[in-house]
Amino acid sequence: MTADMPYRKAAALLLLLSAASSAWSFSFAPSATTVVHHRTLYRPKLVNSHPYSSYSGRNRASIPLSNSAAAAITDDDDAIDVTTTTTSDENRDPPLFEPFLQGVRRDYSMRLPLYKSDITDGLNAQCLAATLFLFFACIAPAVGFGSLFGTATHGAIGTMEMMSSTAMCGCIYALTSAQPLTIIGSTGPVLAFVATLVKLAEKMNVPFLPLYTWTGIWTSAILLVSSVTSASHSVKYLTRFTDEIFSTLISFIFVVEAVQNIGRSFTNPASSFTKGLLTVIVALSTYFTANILRAFRNKAYLSKSIRKNVANFGPTLGVLAGALIARWAKLSQGAAATLPALAIPPTFATTSGRPWLVPLMDLPVWARWAAFFPALMATVLLFLDQNITVRLVNNPQYKMVKGRRKNSMLDGMHADMLVISILTFLTSLVGLPWLVAATVRSISHVRALSKFDSATGKLKRTIEQRVTGFSIHALIGACVLFDKPRAVLTQLPTPVLMGLFLFLGMSALPGNEMWERIKELFKDPKIAPKERWSAVPKKVTTMFTLIQIGCLGAMVKVMKSQIGVLFPVIIALLAPLRFALEKSGVIKKEDMDILDEE
Repeated sequence: MTADMPYRKAAALLLLLSAASSAWSFSFAPSATTVVHHRTLYRPKLVNSHPYSSYSGRNRASIPLSNSAAAAITDDDDAIDVTTTTTSDENRDPPLFEPFLQGVRRDYSMRLPLYKSDITDGLNAQCLAATLFLFFACIAPAVGFGSLFGTATHGAIGTMEMMSSTAMCGCIYALTSAQPLTIIGSTGPVLAFVATLVKLAEKMNVPFLPLYTWTGIWTSAILLVSSVTSASHSVKYLTRFTDEIFSTLISFIFVVEAVQNIGRSFTNPASSFTKGLLTVIVALSTYFTANILRAFRNKAYLSKSIRKNVANFGPTLGVLAGALIARWAKLSQGAAATLPALAIPPTFATTSGRPWLVPLMDLPVWARWAAFFPALMATVLLFLDQNITVRLVNNPQYKMVKGRRKNSMLDGMHADMLVISILTFLTSLVGLPWLVAATVRSISHVRALSKFDSATGKLKRTIEQRVTGFSIHALIGACVLFDKPRAVLTQLPTPVLMGLFLFLGMSALPGNEMWERIKELFKDPKIAPKERWSAVPKKVTTMFTLIQIGCLGAMVKVMKSQIGVLFPVIIALLAPLRFALEKSGVIKKEDMDILDEE
């Protein structure tokens, strides 16, 4: 077998999957004469009133937001009065494409009038706690991915480039996006694609960085076209079936990465059993401290305000607890108990010492045009990663009302894709990693900003603002630019961050019905509490869950293979699979309506 066979297979599979996905989309796209099952397409509601008036959770100003906002969404401290109007178009399906910039203008017209409240609503203790927690949760993957990028690109893109991209793009995204609670970062598929691009540059006998830049320019152009034409409407074909599998996958990746890293402390020749045992203690101390303190909100001890603050700062206190244990062990036992720490470059400069601006013209003209083809694959990766994560963040269960219509998971996507396309262009010019919405970090961000009913413990609303997203990445930027913050951070033991990874992965699972059904497989049905899907026959629920587990396993296998860059395309094909399960009669329509209910 020749050396380029894996790439030929990847190209062939990409074309096949793209053709199948396109055929399915055109076959089932709604028209004036087509009646489509209500679970196949998503129907956002349209509002006939002026997008918004002034908003403030503190002054209880009137907000003509949407029908969904008319529900009681207040917490113990705030109240929001809502007035809405609707039209006869309320049940109309959105078109797959819209006129030039129509979706972007709609997203910004609904969100920008609330910009002042996006600042004032972020000035409180809970947002401070979320900032500190997510700072560690975001900088750890940035450093980790940066190291992997450095290995894959032979130093062309490394830790400093990844941290710089995270800081710069994160701040810009928080200030300009229509859904600022989304956290952007690098992902495993993007890393796999860049590694493939390095090998492609070697085979083409062209310099890697100019090829990377031209690929990014083409990718940003395609993403720009998808933004101005509202192509993100294509995610209306996705349902809870896909969301649950994707969310479980990302949680699985975080947990596995933490466990593997802890396990390597026992197998690494440079380590010892003492260090391995201390690694386990520090990581688990971080995890359990964060977990226990986060649950303190629902305890009966102390006052309500103390319980709330302890719960909000729980993950940060978990990091502090793990770091103190590691520090105590180092002081008492010396080098034998010194754990590896976060590795950050000592100075602000590119990893290889190259100039920041990539020499575009070093790539031959024919290769500049040829870069369009790998850009198609990169577009699939960024488009799906971004939109699926934003769809999860926009889930109505989080009861967000700013800049959105009733039950709509699509609002904000077009404007956010415009921002991502611009950021992809800018990072390509200077050889920084491309960033998109990061699922676990985004969901953790939303949950850290959730307001709960003190009596029932149920989520009542989410603090929607831009302060935390900007502050998180500004702190990362400070670690990039200034010596003292960078020096302090290099003292943080890696096992502490692994405990935080474990917390992030596990805390994203509650509320995921796929995870709840997996646990139900091992419960005694006679004494297990009744769930929302209890009306569905047990064998049907089991089959549905096993199909989801099979899809999860297939995605992991593809992601770990030589064609791992294609795994987001597999995610896109989960939608037609779900449709086929119902149409073929494998799962009856009435059962599917319950199991896959939004």
